[in-house]
Amino acid sequence: MCGIYFSYSGESALEPSTELVEHLRRRGPDHFSRVPVRHPSGSLEFLASVLSLRGADLTKQPLQDPSSSSILCWNGEAWRIHDKPIEGNDAETVFQTLLQAGESDNTAAALQDQRDIDNSVVQALSHISGPYAFIFYHAKSGKIFYGRDFLGRRSLLRSKGKDGSIALSSVYGGPSSKGCTEIEADGIYVMHLPNVSDKEPKIVERHIAWPDLSGKWETLKYPKSVPLPSGPKIPGLNLSSLAVNALHQNLRRSLNVRITDIPSPPSHTKEPAKIALLFSGGLDCTLLARTMHDILPKELDIDLLNVAFENPRVLKAANAGKFAAATPYSECPDRVTGLSSHAELQQVCPGRIWRFVSVDVPYAETILHRPQITTLLHPHNTEMDLSIACALYFAARGRGTACDISGSSTSYTTPARVLLSGLGADELFAGYTRHATSFTRRGYQGLSDELELDYQRLGKRNLGRDDRVISHWGREVRYPYLDEDFLRWALQLPLWQKCGFEQPSGSALLASQEDDGPFLEPSKKLLRLLTWKLGMELAAKEKKRAIQFGARTAKMEAGRTKGTKVLS
Repeated sequence: MCGIYFSYSGESALEPSTELVEHLRRRGPDHFSRVPVRHPSGSLEFLASVLSLRGADLTKQPLQDPSSSSILCWNGEAWRIHDKPIEGNDAETVFQTLLQAGESDNTAAALQDQRDIDNSVVQALSHISGPYAFIFYHAKSGKIFYGRDFLGRRSLLRSKGKDGSIALSSVYGGPSSKGCTEIEADGIYVMHLPNVSDKEPKIVERHIAWPDLSGKWETLKYPKSVPLPSGPKIPGLNLSSLAVNALHQNLRRSLNVRITDIPSPPSHTKEPAKIALLFSGGLDCTLLARTMHDILPKELDIDLLNVAFENPRVLKAANAGKFAAATPYSECPDRVTGLSSHAELQQVCPGRIWRFVSVDVPYAETILHRPQITTLLHPHNTEMDLSIACALYFAARGRGTACDISGSSTSYTTPARVLLSGLGADELFAGYTRHATSFTRRGYQGLSDELELDYQRLGKRNLGRDDRVISHWGREVRYPYLDEDFLRWALQLPLWQKCGFEQPSGSALLASQEDDGPFLEPSKKLLRLLTWKLGMELAAKEKKRAIQFGARTAKMEAGRTKGTKVLS
């Protein structure tokens, strides 16, 4: 994971602000470097910081090719290229792939048609599996290629000055970066630098949508047609359903690539926890924890980061009643479910240290960090964005208290540099209340339309913002439910094999009451059945709760504040 930056100015070099440089450095604490380039039309600046998580040795960025003068700033994890796993450092492999694309057989034709180079580079990028944002300077053609993966799992922002200068960056640079927007995750963008031989030299920009490679991209789009159930009754989901075993196999494959071969954090004399989970104790993250247990050796600790906030509005209401909470944090819904699922993990998965880290955030500390969080989430700017970002920001900091072997509570900061998130499970398997509402109103077609909307806006609403906030602490977040192969499997799965909603007409009731297995909540029923089957019966029954309400970051001052309200 890295922080990346590029700027172009027709005059002197466009230096990033001190605030932006600090934000970039925090994303990649292992290395920071700058590469200035003088182009005939102006000045180019490339900056990159590195959090080294791939390969035996540190790979410094920006990557430079001496023979072609091309440059790559890479913020991502390329797990596979052309469906082949990458061994060693992925940034170097991606760079070589892009260099070869730029020097392919199409280069000769590119002298007449510059778009051939564009297409070759985009074709190469489209074969990469994994989250990424990148900036690639193809020196021979004078072009800057940039963009995000098809879901937008890594952040990339763009700002343009009145003088025509352009900057790309992982994070917002503060007030000096006015007009900052988030790059859409809808393909690759190409910036052709001005040709000084033209009468009116100017930047020419182009957007290229992802190519359809033998149906590859079609399988990652939400299905256009929804197969509707036929017959008097749909087979109910139960513990012996084939979909339950298929979920287990696909989730294991997704997790395996994300949690194995992680290097130990530097400056640690003993083997520390390499992985931590953003852990509310809810269904999605607990299923990840339980599945991880079957993959990793038992001697590897796993940290469970559970965040709870002092919410003065909630405390005022509680103190007005007869039963005040023991602490501002003990009755936070996510703290209660977190402790419950932690205890269940210890019982079902003995022999491993499951370190429950209580991240307690006083109201005064929330206020102190709020300006920083607001800057990081930019250009997102609503009350809901801030509530979610606050929870992720402090959870990712990973500083709290943990119980040692004797049961004593001690101060603890996780050394893990890889965090796992359960994001994506609700959007794929119908976990939100509005999904049940859509089904009640319009059946499977209504449910499908709502799921499609959620899936398509993941990058716009969640992923870029979350990457900017979490990565501020020099940690990388990984999303097992958003793996490409896992997505292909989940997207083609019939809706009635994902959830257990009943049709209101009664003509095709799900057989949930007739299942051999337990009666569980209909939302994300497939995940609940697998969680139950793996022994986590309490976690399988947990209801969905939004992070801002579970951690109590929402509506701290006023109870009637709308989530869509723009921050002042």
